[in-house]
Amino acid sequence: MSELRAYTCGRTQHDVAQLIAGHPRERRTFASTVFCYTSGDRRVLFDTGYAPQPWRTGLAGRLYQRLLPPDLPPEQEIAAQLDPASITHVVLSHLHPDHIGGLRHFPHAALVLHRGLLATLANPRLREGLLPGLLPDWFADATRDPGTVIVDQFTPGPFGLDTCDLFGDGSYQLVDLPGHARGHLGALIEGRVLLAGDAAWGRDLLGEVEQMRAVPRWITHDGAAHLATSGRLLEAERGGARLLFSHDDHPSGVNLL
Repeated sequence: MSELRAYTCGRTQHDVAQLIAGHPRERRTFASTVFCYTSGDRRVLFDTGYAPQPWRTGLAGRLYQRLLPPDLPPEQEIAAQLDPASITHVVLSHLHPDHIGGLRHFPHAALVLHRGLLATLANPRLREGLLPGLLPDWFADATRDPGTVIVDQFTPGPFGLDTCDLFGDGSYQLVDLPGHARGHLGALIEGRVLLAGDAAWGRDLLGEVEQMRAVPRWITHDGAAHLATSGRLLEAERGGARLLFSHDDHPSGVNLL
């Protein structure tokens, strides 16, 4: 039987009113959630969570940690929660620190990433939130490895979304979710559960993308695309898709399928 399980790999805190104009003041804890899909011999990890301290990421890293202070108890590091050797594929939704911090544990897994991430790697800008010091030494070579899946073509798929069928059997469809970051990916699992990454800070904030304040709007790659993506996700949900966002809390130890 196929399984989809969620793992909390660290948390941060932020006042939602500083993210969304008109929102009541609320110091909210945002989880960094990793999703693992298991089917037969495949075990696909969606993102890798935070890295433990200390970060050797210079001034940009200090600014990031001041704005979004990460907290990663040792037991929440991804390698403490599952066996890295069992993972066959690692999908990176994008390159922000709370999604790539555990990548170093998976040198033997096949990488899956949007071609847009290669453009960010080639010419990172401060507003893109990439901290190269968190990437493992082998990552640059891995992006050129024949086993790495570079996604750059999508076709119309379920729920009106643009998708790319990773295995050709409909079980794991990568979803183009532009806006939040260059090359931002989601994943539609077995046609019904949609991993929506950071398309919103949480399900309850999905309809408030247009009210983002100046700082989160500045670090958003494409505001118009982000707004359009939120609309498509709401439509997909109305069509029956179950949306799971990376910063919401999800039950552990249960099959989310």
